[in-house]
Amino acid sequence: MRNCTHKFDQAAEDSRLKFFGNVDIGDSAKTIPHAVQLPLGSIFKNYSHVLFATGCTLPTLHEALPPSSYCIPALSMVHWYTQHPNASAAPALDKISHVSLIGNGNVSLDVARMLLTDVDVLAKYDVPQPVLEVLSRSAVKHVSIFARRGPLEAAFTMKELRELINLPNASMVPLEQSLVEPPTSGPPLTRQQTRVLNLLKEGSKNAPGTTTKTWSLDFFRSPIGITDNTSSAAQLSLAHTSVDPATKRAVETGQTSTVSTDLVVTSLGFHGEPTVNFYDPGLRHLRTVSGRIVGSNGSVIRNLYASGWASTGAKGVLASTMMNAYHVASTIINDWQNPEVPSSSNDVGVDPQVENLPPLNLEPELDSYPEEIQKGIAEKVITQYADWKRINEEEIRRGEALGKERERMGWKEASQFVTG
Repeated sequence: MRNCTHKFDQAAEDSRLKFFGNVDIGDSAKTIPHAVQLPLGSIFKNYSHVLFATGCTLPTLHEALPPSSYCIPALSMVHWYTQHPNASAAPALDKISHVSLIGNGNVSLDVARMLLTDVDVLAKYDVPQPVLEVLSRSAVKHVSIFARRGPLEAAFTMKELRELINLPNASMVPLEQSLVEPPTSGPPLTRQQTRVLNLLKEGSKNAPGTTTKTWSLDFFRSPIGITDNTSSAAQLSLAHTSVDPATKRAVETGQTSTVSTDLVVTSLGFHGEPTVNFYDPGLRHLRTVSGRIVGSNGSVIRNLYASGWASTGAKGVLASTMMNAYHVASTIINDWQNPEVPSSSNDVGVDPQVENLPPLNLEPELDSYPEEIQKGIAEKVITQYADWKRINEEEIRRGEALGKERERMGWKEASQFVTG
């Protein structure tokens, strides 16, 4: 991640790159109240090529676990402890002793690590002081991580699992031996699967019962409902599952169990914003062919592209999205050098117009920006790269004064710092 930020710094040294922050693109209602609203049509009027690298920004919810005061998406937790502009109020961790995480991907393990790591350890990094204050009052004693399949199908990476297992003041509840033994039949295990089983078999550095905080990986469990009890913990109902050998999907066995918990955090992946142009509800991300945007009529749209999760959906780690970005960048250059966009293997055509939008400006003024951007710069509500550099330097300076990597500012504070 840090290497990626350095790459951006290198690119920003080129005067041809312009960065405009605090901009919310689209025609629908603002997702960030203080941001400048920039319709896609305004971009089309000022640029010859457009790349969507917007990711998948919405959490996938579980139909049996609607959001409530005792059930929230993991993204809400992440937004809170990273001080995202869309962050919700801090969770009442001083009143919570048991947390249930649904899903066992890297985000789920990251949330567990934040809840279980001692504050004096987190204080050395870039966790904001207001977040540290809430965590210092936390009453969380146990985190259960529920997965509908088994260790061989686990979604987390070795790095995330190792960091959680090696927490200095928390211990993992040992798994049943049958869960960490290699199967006696079927295809040979991959190197990753073997390493996961070995690490789970070793367990935590700390012996069970020697720490005040614990966590568990509860495999073969799928939520089927939750009942709130205002006088005590909520009751999370779980179906017991197994993995179908043919499809590798989780199937319910007919058995169920119930867990008392104070907070359920769902971490089931992400999807794109359904209201944006070119969104495919079946794919849950933008329609593309080899990085080129495809219209609703099935035609490739000239000079429109998408990369990363915006194009592929929420799958793959940082390295894979970087490779995808390099591929799409090559496609853009190739299309620019060869104006006739080649048809794909599906023989889709090329449509120079865009559905319900003005055509792209094929001969734009290089120093001309959308009116909304010009207005935002004049009103000092848009953050440019020089502004970000000042914010970055100030956050590092404040962090050094506190003996940590950096002290992040909230949006309001950062805006006042830049304009003050």
